[in-house]
Amino acid sequence: MEWYWLFVAAVMAMFIGWRHEVGGDWISYLVYVDDLVGESVSAIRVNNDPAYAVLNWIGANVFGDVYFTNIVSGIIFTGGLFYFCKKLSRPWLGLFVAIPYLVNVVAMGYTRQGVAIGLAMVAIAKLLFENNAGKFLIWIALAAAFHKSAVVLILVALLAGSKGKWLKFFMVAVSAPFLFVLLLQESMDSLVRGYIEAEYSSAGADIRVFMNALPACLFLVFKNRFELKDEHKVFWTWISLLALAFVLLLKISPSSTAVDRLALYWIPLQILVWSSIPDVLGRKGGKNYKWSGLVISSQIFVLMVWLFFSNNSDAWIPYKFYPWEWIWS
Repeated sequence: MEWYWLFVAAVMAMFIGWRHEVGGDWISYLVYVDDLVGESVSAIRVNNDPAYAVLNWIGANVFGDVYFTNIVSGIIFTGGLFYFCKKLSRPWLGLFVAIPYLVNVVAMGYTRQGVAIGLAMVAIAKLLFENNAGKFLIWIALAAAFHKSAVVLILVALLAGSKGKWLKFFMVAVSAPFLFVLLLQESMDSLVRGYIEAEYSSAGADIRVFMNALPACLFLVFKNRFELKDEHKVFWTWISLLALAFVLLLKISPSSTAVDRLALYWIPLQILVWSSIPDVLGRKGGKNYKWSGLVISSQIFVLMVWLFFSNNSDAWIPYKFYPWEWIWS
């Protein structure tokens, strides 16, 4: 990776990880750390997002408090995002598309799931560009260790075209029950009570699902103009159809929160489609600055709408950088 990519990645990781009192779940994450202060390693429970619990235990009992957890999480998420974007035809544009919501809201608001999505993006890249279902499943397992909901992406391995289809089917059939028992079985009742029976709802869930549905429609309409291998087009076609299915699921599900959280794993579709728009709608082989500018403007608009109209954006404003706050405290 070129030095300037590493520099930008380092800045982004610090921006995410060394935030202070920023994010809608900031208090909840402080509680996670406080609950593990003075506890033995055995206090870490498998059904409690074990990888994230390990980071919290180290932060609580070795060094760093919640800031250790956040900076490690920020590094993992950023690494996954950059790894995925580097595979795109316009990696810098893909990275810019990720900033308004995935970086700003998800990575700095839903820390555990942000890490899971970062690892899931590595998994998708391994599946598509290396055609390696084994590595895909390993990365998904790591993602699920940070947030159990990532297990749903195991089935995605079957969508990546026909090459090695039966091997992928066999690996999914073997690994899915194992991961379910390991990560989900003990907490299934609490998940059902928490999301379904309680009928939790997320403000703005319909907008976030629409943010996936729009690029899904664009991909389905213009997929033949995308410079992708045929098996990759098959994969993203299925992902697009599932993104549209979330719109219907949101209407019939008793819990919009459950749908909203699962739909976050479809954000890579946004990154792929919007970063490809200049080449899809512009002149083939051209710079297409007009279309790139339009994509950039649209993402700035998304950020502005969220900042000024979101019910929870005040938890992000003003942004406070921990080292700066520590120096002046």
